[in-house]
Amino acid sequence: MMGDGPDRRAAERLAWEKGIHCKIHFLGKQDNIHEKLALTDLLLLPSEMESFGLAALEGMACEVVPVASGVGGLPEVITDGVDGYYCKVGDVEGMAAKAIEVLGDDAKLEAMRKAARRTAQDRFCTTRIIPKYEALYRGLLERKS
Repeated sequence: MMGDGPDRRAAERLAWEKGIHCKIHFLGKQDNIHEKLALTDLLLLPSEMESFGLAALEGMACEVVPVASGVGGLPEVITDGVDGYYCKVGDVEGMAAKAIEVLGDDAKLEAMRKAARRTAQDRFCTTRIIPKYEALYRGLLERKS
């Protein structure tokens, strides 16, 4: 598990209680996250709140399939069933089922990995997004003057 936050200690404790602590590596906050993401197949994002979904997008750019809560901007980033999945907030069983579904089918995993990367490149690449922001700002400035 990568990242740090207020629930890390509880997650570590739960891993010990369930006897699976030796199967989980709690890596904490990481630099150069893209290097580690590229080694993974799946990104679980069980967020209760999310603004845009940058973590999902970063994973998708590294061909990592996101399984996330359908909150905030995540449904804008993830096309459910194509390049990832999203479930209702708190639906741990649903997220687990989607994760098992993807990880249990090599062809599906590979197709979703490629689709995730394509989405990141086609819809959110800086070479496409920056000109849109510039055009928006120019339009706003022209309207103001």
